Amino acid sequence: MRRSDTGLFSSPQMAFHIFEGLGLGYKIRQQTSEVCRPVTVLLMNPNSCRETTQTMCRIAGGVLGDVPSGWTADAGPRLLTSPEALDAAAACVATARVPADAQAVIVAAFGDPGAGALQRRIPVQVIGIGAAAARACGRAGARFAVATTTPALRGRIDALMAAGRGGYLGCFLAEGDPVELMASEDTLDRGLLAAVERAALAGAERVIIGGGPLGAAAERLSQVSPVRLVNPLRAAAEEVLGRLAAAQTAHMA
Repeated sequence: MRRSDTGLFSSPQMAFHIFEGLGLGYKIRQQTSEVCRPVTVLLMNPNSCRETTQTMCRIAGGVLGDVPSGWTADAGPRLLTSPEALDAAAACVATARVPADAQAVIVAAFGDPGAGALQRRIPVQVIGIGAAAARACGRAGARFAVATTTPALRGRIDALMAAGRGGYLGCFLAEGDPVELMASEDTLDRGLLAAVERAALAGAERVIIGGGPLGAAAERLSQVSPVRLVNPLRAAAEEVLGRLAAAQTAHMA
């Protein structure tokens, strides 16, 4: 049985069955005096690649128990590699129209662009995958690092990871141009694995694969990594389940 990447549950399947047993999971039931309606999850991809959105939704769905609805930015780059691109994506996310039936939103770019602004605008839970991954490592009390492909975002990543309560050791980069790395699974995997190995030598007990579009690589590398990897898409999905379960428990009390 596969271990959870965040340590909240022993497996994604167990997470879903536990919450399903409570009437939760992706089709969580929100009880009121008049209706019983499903709670839906929206996964927002702040870059413009719809194929990436589909892949990220499948990964998150492995935790949620069903594939969430996907949202892709209408314009902008296919990969966010600079602070300027991240800021432009933040403005797009912050002003996006969220479906009325959405009960949780996952912002699936590692810098969490626009997540805070969107949370201030809508009443439902908004969870950025970067902060969720940092919190997962913090809950475990683990020394952790990030392995990623975007050197220009290192400062943003370092600031975001400081929110984790564990010991953040820094950002370790795959060598090469980010766009070129993404063009080849083999090249990407070798570059990220080398970064993970450097992080492990620096003392990291867990390494976050830092990027929503890198989620598939995190899945592939989980079996060969020298340390435990954290897939931020899975971390965010597990946090969604935990927060909705807490809200349901409070409502029933």
